[in-house]
Amino acid sequence: MSEQKSTRGQRRKQQLEQKKKQTKPAKTWLKRIMIAILAIGLVGLITGGSVYAYYASTAPDLDEELLKDPISPKLLDANGEEFATVGSESREYISYEEIPQQMEDAILATEDVRFYDHMGVDVLRLGKAVLANLKDGFGAQGASTITQQVVKNSFFTNEKTIKRKAQEAHLALQLEREYKKEEIFEMYFNKILMSGRIYGFGTASKYFYGKELKDLELHEMAVLAGMPQSPNNYNPFKNPELAEKRRNTVLYLMNLHGKITDEEMKAAQAIPVADSLLPEDQRVANQDSKYDAFIDIVLEELEENGDADAISEGITIHTTLQPKAQEKVEETLNSDIFPTEDIQAGVAVIDTKTGAVVAAGGGRNYGVDRGYNHAHDMKERSPGSTIKPLIDYGPAVEFLDWSPAQTIVDEDIKYTGTDQVIRNADNKYLGAMTMREALYKSRNTTAVKTLKEVGTKNAREFISRFGVDIGTVNEAYAIGGISKFMSPIQLAGAYAAFGNNGNHTEPYAINKIVYRDGKTEKNYKPESKTVMKDSTAYIITDVLRDVLTKGTGKAAAISGLDVAGKSGTSNFSGDKKGVPDVWFAGYTTNYSVTVWSGYDDNSAITTAEERSLPQRIFKEIMGSISEGQKTERFKKPNSVVEVTVERGSNPLKLASEYTPENMKLTELFVKGTEPKQVSEEYDQLELNAPSNLSVQYDEITSSATLDWDFEGPEGEEDVNVQFEVAVSIDNGPSEILQTTDKTGLIVQALIPGSKYLFTVTAIAEDVRSESASVELVLEGIEEEDLESPDSEEEKPEDTEGENENQPGNNGNNGNNGNNGNGNGNNGNNGNNGNGNDGNSGNNGNGNNNGNGGNNDGGQEDGGTDGENPEETPEDGTETGSTP
Repeated sequence: MSEQKSTRGQRRKQQLEQKKKQTKPAKTWLKRIMIAILAIGLVGLITGGSVYAYYASTAPDLDEELLKDPISPKLLDANGEEFATVGSESREYISYEEIPQQMEDAILATEDVRFYDHMGVDVLRLGKAVLANLKDGFGAQGASTITQQVVKNSFFTNEKTIKRKAQEAHLALQLEREYKKEEIFEMYFNKILMSGRIYGFGTASKYFYGKELKDLELHEMAVLAGMPQSPNNYNPFKNPELAEKRRNTVLYLMNLHGKITDEEMKAAQAIPVADSLLPEDQRVANQDSKYDAFIDIVLEELEENGDADAISEGITIHTTLQPKAQEKVEETLNSDIFPTEDIQAGVAVIDTKTGAVVAAGGGRNYGVDRGYNHAHDMKERSPGSTIKPLIDYGPAVEFLDWSPAQTIVDEDIKYTGTDQVIRNADNKYLGAMTMREALYKSRNTTAVKTLKEVGTKNAREFISRFGVDIGTVNEAYAIGGISKFMSPIQLAGAYAAFGNNGNHTEPYAINKIVYRDGKTEKNYKPESKTVMKDSTAYIITDVLRDVLTKGTGKAAAISGLDVAGKSGTSNFSGDKKGVPDVWFAGYTTNYSVTVWSGYDDNSAITTAEERSLPQRIFKEIMGSISEGQKTERFKKPNSVVEVTVERGSNPLKLASEYTPENMKLTELFVKGTEPKQVSEEYDQLELNAPSNLSVQYDEITSSATLDWDFEGPEGEEDVNVQFEVAVSIDNGPSEILQTTDKTGLIVQALIPGSKYLFTVTAIAEDVRSESASVELVLEGIEEEDLESPDSEEEKPEDTEGENENQPGNNGNNGNNGNNGNGNGNNGNNGNNGNGNDGNSGNNGNGNNNGNGGNNDGGQEDGGTDGENPEETPEDGTETGSTP
């Protein structure tokens, strides 16, 4: 037992010793890891400090002039020529003593609440930003103080790099050592970009409210205090709803930091932002600068790309502006082309191939202080029927392979599930028509029907390819009843894709920006992408050509220029007369131009002159900017073929050789989708040959009477059948005598001794029957019968008004001077006959005519259908004229 106990004790001792041996290495490794971390941290600290010291040593020197004044960027046109500097306009410089305390409170509560507590860099705020950046990536959250913002806007670009942040922090600390807090705040207050080309809060107060700073109310101060974070987005002129949300956030922060009470906050938040803004008619346009509407678009583009602050950094902006085009746009908008004083217009000119904004018209007499740019900012007006190619017919070709020959019926219909009748502009319904006709005539019912065939999902997918979100699509969208709208620039960009083989580039006004160092660049040009098949683009373009020649856009047509386009009008809800908006969007292979016109107060457009204004503006601008340039015609791609089909066939079928000409239609098809089956709607018309053809000869009148029977085609009672009667004399060539709708014909002036072969053929709709024929052989006259006892007698002279019916006179049959045998009354011979007059129908036998001369002079088409003589001459001689 003792041995056993001893053994157990020994085992326990051994286990404890083994445990100690295992624990010792673990503790050793833990110490090593801690030492390594400390070492790495120390190395990092030393390295970071060294890097910081290096970057700080290379930082620029503080420059008081740069600290106080904004640095204006340069704008270059598409040719690289400078055309403007932004921010060089007069600025309201406000000293610190003039800044209202509540204005300062609003700014600090929003931008830097610990401004008076930190030394230029807010370590506490920096720590929060570091954690956010570790979580979401570098640059996810900034920690810049007002001091750092002054430094950045004076000396650096907007790039987010360690070098820039290190130098910015270094100069911020230095700035705090050399200047008082109040001086630094004054620099910020006057230097900060507020919106567009507005620098400083004092300038903004005059610009947006027409007031001195001391006269601003709390809610107005809050609006201004909230703007520097996103100057153009929070512009209350352009985006009052966003500005109001931002203002309410500022008021909340002021209340949070004890600067205003709950009551003051709520009272200020209840006031609509638009209520106290400077009225439109009091905003005097500053037209000293050039191309203001285009510059506004450039500034907006900087904002959208996160470079709004770069305006203060002395950048060079390479734009897409074509000065001549811009000057023409402004000239037109300031001309007397407008029918009323208050009607407005917005114009966008886009390069069809690149999507570049070539020129822009913000409105009539537009200036930097106008604020609202009708070319870019106007996204609350319905595009009317200009939407049809983008949401109805374009998708129909793209997804359903529709041809312009597709049959659609314009008829009385209602929106699905409602009692609302869909009406056309003329309040008429035109019945069955082709897709081509439906689009260039801009019929509303057919547009809705087309959208239903396409499907709302496909329609939305198609238009979204152009970078446009129009929300959930319903049937009313087919004719422009959409809830989200497109600006003239967006619409011009979308139409450009039709003229560019289906390739679309989102419209842009900046090619690139170059920072102050002259080396660092940022490319702004977006990539082009294919948004539709080239077959879709060409087919829609070809149809839209017709809009300007026989559709609703005739006033926009330009002689010698291959232009496609679409007009559009929106409608008021209810029974209000007139329309609120009129559009025209058109394009060539070089330019895409969209024009909107209407009244800012939504007054009604009622006259024809008002309605045609966008088309006339388009014609003036497009014609001018295209002059002297080579404009290629739209070229049909190999993916499109032309096929002749039978109009109205459903599904479309090829026209047969029997299809009437008025039912044939040559149209475009996506290659491979053209119809292969030939229509059998129209069979070949089968005509029976005339039957029972007979001929009776009358020796007295030397005429033959032809008679025949005819059985018309079965079931074709409405077919107009004619009969072609021809004759061959003495085995000579057959010549047509006459075409008649009767079943008989009298042939005059037959020649004795001749053999006649008459043929009759039925004709209808270019179809000929087999011919029926009959022969007539006439006996000759004995030679002695031809002698006349009076042949040697002198002929009496003819006098005017006598012997009117003598053969050979004035168009009666004879042979142009050949002597005719046989004397008529008064002994006149047929010597002066003109055989060429057979067609005049003057082959009748007069009462006093002698026998025709022995010649063929009267044998001409239709010349034998004369009248029968009512009586014979006194001497018993037969009358007649030669065939």
